[in-house]
Amino acid sequence: MTRILTGGLGKAEVARAVRELRLPGVEVALSSDMDAAVKLSGGQADYYLGTCHTGAGASLGVLVGLLGSAACHTFGRSAPSEGDVVPLLASGVTVFGFAVDRIDAVVPVVVRAIARAH
Repeated sequence: MTRILTGGLGKAEVARAVRELRLPGVEVALSSDMDAAVKLSGGQADYYLGTCHTGAGASLGVLVGLLGSAACHTFGRSAPSEGDVVPLLASGVTVFGFAVDRIDAVVPVVVRAIARAH
């Protein structure tokens, strides 16, 4: 089971978008950034998707501080392709940030890449 936590301004919308994909073996839950850092560090969750207005800072600030920048990546206001996501997963990135108005463009790409990687 792959456990994804969502946080930030659009955490409920991100969780809805993940659920709508109906990918087998993918579980999603809403979280705060602090709780996500603890759960990711303790192996109680696998990934975190965080949103803020720009996707550039507040979506990941606490997680970068607690887990380190190597575990975190922000797409900002861009919409990644699977080709952008796969190498990030391979390098150990488990925390992704993006702008709240990009949920519908980012979530399917990132979550499908995560599901394929597991």
